[in-house]
Amino acid sequence: MLITPGNLLATINTPDDLRRIDKADLPKVCDQLRQFIIDNVSVYGGHFGANLGVVELTVALHYIYNTPDDQLVWDVGHQAYGHKILTGRRNVFHTNRFYKGISGFPKRKESIYDTFGVGHSSTSISAALGMAVASKLEGNNQRQHVAIIGDGSMTAGEAFEGMNHAGSTDANLLIVLNDNNMSIDPNVGALREYLTDITTSQTYNKVKDEVWNLLGKMNKLGKTAQELVSQVQSGVKSSLLEQSNLFESLNLRYFGPIDGHDIDHLTSVLEDLKHIPGPKLLHVLTMKGKGYEPAEKDQTKWHAPGLFDKVTGEIKKKIYDKPQPPKYQDVFGHTLVELAEQNPKIVGVTPAMPSGSSMNIMMKAMPDRAFDVGIAEQHAVTFSAGMATRGEVVFCNIYSTFMQRAYDQVIHDVCIQELPVIFCLDRAGFAGADGPTHHGAYDIAYMRCIPNMIVASPMNEQELRNMMFTAASDEVQQGKRAFTIRYPRGEGVMPTWRTPLEKQEIGKGRLIQDGEGVAILTLGHIGNYAVQASRMLAKEGIRPAHFDMRYVKPLDEALLHQIFSRFDRVLTVEDGCLMGGFGSAILEFMAEHGYTARIKRLGIPDAIIEHGEQLELHRECGFDPEGIANAVKELLFAGRKVIV
Repeated sequence: MLITPGNLLATINTPDDLRRIDKADLPKVCDQLRQFIIDNVSVYGGHFGANLGVVELTVALHYIYNTPDDQLVWDVGHQAYGHKILTGRRNVFHTNRFYKGISGFPKRKESIYDTFGVGHSSTSISAALGMAVASKLEGNNQRQHVAIIGDGSMTAGEAFEGMNHAGSTDANLLIVLNDNNMSIDPNVGALREYLTDITTSQTYNKVKDEVWNLLGKMNKLGKTAQELVSQVQSGVKSSLLEQSNLFESLNLRYFGPIDGHDIDHLTSVLEDLKHIPGPKLLHVLTMKGKGYEPAEKDQTKWHAPGLFDKVTGEIKKKIYDKPQPPKYQDVFGHTLVELAEQNPKIVGVTPAMPSGSSMNIMMKAMPDRAFDVGIAEQHAVTFSAGMATRGEVVFCNIYSTFMQRAYDQVIHDVCIQELPVIFCLDRAGFAGADGPTHHGAYDIAYMRCIPNMIVASPMNEQELRNMMFTAASDEVQQGKRAFTIRYPRGEGVMPTWRTPLEKQEIGKGRLIQDGEGVAILTLGHIGNYAVQASRMLAKEGIRPAHFDMRYVKPLDEALLHQIFSRFDRVLTVEDGCLMGGFGSAILEFMAEHGYTARIKRLGIPDAIIEHGEQLELHRECGFDPEGIANAVKELLFAGRKVIV
């Protein structure tokens, strides 16, 4: 029975409910879904523009395909809010990205409709192809498999690897290319220009329009879509001989481009494509931020704007009664320009995150010396290595979680070749609401094990500036070692941070506070928690010593010998994984030199930590200020008799 118009969205708890709605009422469903997203994100925060842009596409996909048996694979997940709302999570959507709430990305453990967990870009084609091949092996030739990928994600190598493989199969796969000319920042590169050309070519679109018109006529005559494709394929290819198609050259049948906001046309096209076998691609044109004027006008700003007034469009900002410290990424961006003004050999590289990493500051000031290479971390690292061979001083800024995607290039193209590329790893440690796909938990462990690599982490903004200054110095650049600087998402601790640049001695730690009984060894920003913990402990008459080690590779062995000659109880604190991390490096030092101190390590355990505010996650793992204070007391009184 068809559902009558009204508050249609409130009646949709599963896609089966959606499919009972009359097709003529789908525009109303889209309007209500878009308003629901605006209402919720304005109050609770989250990714905004990308989700508004795919409302019609999301509704059309779930309306036409028999999900969850038919498999939808969303790329990245920034655009999957509508999908979550239509698949049973509408009533809990207000918990999206909050601690213990639903994830901001598709997640297999969360819903049967989330066929593949995502967070990093460009995985959808490979995953959906794997599902399609598996279905074929099971003898199921009717199940549909759809990868929904944005034009920004399409710039990554894995997307091309997936398409190249798909074109050599007869897999039942549809790739929906959601083309809005944006990822987070405007897309760059030849693919962007190609997609622009293909959407504006009069010749190409004329032929494609004729194909779609013919499709409609043939269907009325009883011809199947398969027969149609067979009959018109050679004609289309000959007509487009001078207007070659990248996707057709990969043996993917190309359809489009079509209007991604025309729900009636979308559903008709998707219904037709269900009956065309083999790998194919539908090119859909959408607008990021569609339906909310401020988001349409400034798509980068409204990617994830935080809380805002949905009526006025005013983004709500916290009001402070005193100056606040800047974000680490902004200190990086301004310091990079400062250094580049002094040294004409300095260049900057980022894989599609100029605003997130603040590389956009240099791109504006020195556009010829700052490079956004698109969502292509592997290329970013090897491109940086190539420039380093010619003597350029390269600052390659990649989020810690995304550097994982270029690990082979760091080893093979940088460190084996003794090239002094400077890697600035933003969002190290817990990334917060983006959750486990974005946590920078592993960089200490995976970087410190590579030969010809220096690994450092600043405790504050001044330290970040000095580490960047040191990394760009002639000593490092001529020393044939790469230099990694890791720092967290969010604010530092110094409202007045534009300090004079000072060169550091590589591998040299420092004493923050002398004390007795227990030595706290920290690496990076998390050392500020130890400062807070020391203040808490002072009220109880406990005064531990605190050392900021600064470098995990090389370690300050002279300082460590001093520490272990004075202290038999040591606490290490890091915002990285415990296995193979900073604390492990201290244990290795102890083993190599025969020290037998009682040691306790705080950090990220061998577990997948879900999303939440950074402090919530630090508390969960036991290295918030209170957790550090408790660990000090545990060490201090362990094994000692208490006299009453």
